[in-house]
Amino acid sequence: MALNKVLRRAKIKRRIRKKVFGTSAIPRLTVFRSNKQIYAQVIDDNTGRTLASAGSLKMDDAQKINKVNQAAVVGKKIAEVAQKAGVERVVFDRNGYLYHGRIKSLADSAREGGLKF
Repeated sequence: MALNKVLRRAKIKRRIRKKVFGTSAIPRLTVFRSNKQIYAQVIDDNTGRTLASAGSLKMDDAQKINKVNQAAVVGKKIAEVAQKAGVERVVFDRNGYLYHGRIKSLADSAREGGLKF
């Protein structure tokens, strides 16, 4: 039986989350992608706290550009906010999405912003 898109992503997400776990030393950078926006969070899974977050919804300049460039802006912002919170290294959680397009753009710009993963 063929899985629909939502069930397929949920299955991939479970498989990824079995291996990817954020600690206080190396938190998890997770990405959520909607049809119009993209969001990123740096999470410490030991305490269940979000250490830093960024999204394209509240950025006025991100609304006027295409979605791949929008993801790059969010990647720079999450790197900046995470470094203010004292985070330099993260483990990347693509959250079941394929690593191309907006997800790759966000990851590359976060690396350029100074995050190591």
